[in-house]
Amino acid sequence: MEDFSGYPIHEPRFSTSTSFSVDTENLQRRIDELSRYSDTPAPSVTRILYSQKDVLARRFIKSIMASSGLSVREDAVGNIFGRWDGHEPELTAVATGSHIDAIPYSGKYDGVVGVLGAIEAINVLRRSDFKPKRSLEVIMFTSEEPTRFGISCLGSRLLAGNDALANALKGTVDGQSISFFDAARSAGYATDQDDLSSVFLKKGSYSAFIELHIEQGPLLEEEAPASIKVDFEGNGGHAGAVLMPYRNDAGLAAAELALTVEKHVLESGSIDTVGTVESSLLILADTRDIDEKRRNNDPPALSDASIVKAMEAASKELNLNHKLMISRAYHDSLSMARKVTFSQSYPLKDKKCEGYSHKPEEFSTTGDIANGVKVLALTLAKLSLA
Repeated sequence: MEDFSGYPIHEPRFSTSTSFSVDTENLQRRIDELSRYSDTPAPSVTRILYSQKDVLARRFIKSIMASSGLSVREDAVGNIFGRWDGHEPELTAVATGSHIDAIPYSGKYDGVVGVLGAIEAINVLRRSDFKPKRSLEVIMFTSEEPTRFGISCLGSRLLAGNDALANALKGTVDGQSISFFDAARSAGYATDQDDLSSVFLKKGSYSAFIELHIEQGPLLEEEAPASIKVDFEGNGGHAGAVLMPYRNDAGLAAAELALTVEKHVLESGSIDTVGTVESSLLILADTRDIDEKRRNNDPPALSDASIVKAMEAASKELNLNHKLMISRAYHDSLSMARKVTFSQSYPLKDKKCEGYSHKPEEFSTTGDIANGVKVLALTLAKLSLA
């Protein structure tokens, strides 16, 4: 520990080999309990921003944070923070966290492991008699998924100081024409006014951010996808009587877009460029690449070398194998990278379920999650003492 932090031998010490224990039974029970706050029946999970189930799930998270000895606060859009004050609280804190909102009929691990696992990592450190130098903070981000308002990583984008988004939300409505601010106020947020500048973090608010997350494919996916949403509307008519030159078929137009997306990614010349199209009249086209020039949208972000070093050291100390890979999926880490040093960490899935995400079948064994929590806990400890 001293080699990494540069602090003398009298700094607080703890033994990872003898005292690092994850309460896997309690963690899995909490994952299962949180999954019950859903608008669809098990095993699926549907938890939409500012819905009744979302509000209940938020209360659940705040209760667990408080029971773990964290001081809890929320901002105007519902980002939730649980802080463990360090013995030098004037230093910038180290943060970790993820999200708990879930797209319709998804699974119970995406994002959730990064929130409940982060709280358990704090518990691991407390049980190990660790005393943080820098404060440690767990963040539950609002609306990482774009389900309700079509904006992904909404909470973390605002934390990163996205003025354009804050202004756009003043005119944003969902599919039922409910405005963002009306929805937020129904859940107890944005109560004062439409100004969201209070959510913006100051530069350097955190010295580091690390996100624990399940694997979301055979290869961990890249930081910054580019997505478009297109509505196709055709003209109705008799299947036999309307001749082809007079038809305006929404399905055919959608199919042409799907083929164009495929052609675009295949012509990029890189195996790392992938495109996905989902369709049921509403077409969702998604283009991703590790090269920003080939796939231009939100700029990708690289993990800071110091955090990668800390995670590698933690894995070795815990006698766990590790592998550096690219994450192709959007995560709140991408937004947090605009304000802090950042990185991401992932426990591996059970191989028989490899590749599933955003589906009820998504899965990670309690053992793999526990290993991820251990690596996260030790990495947070190292970064706290740095």
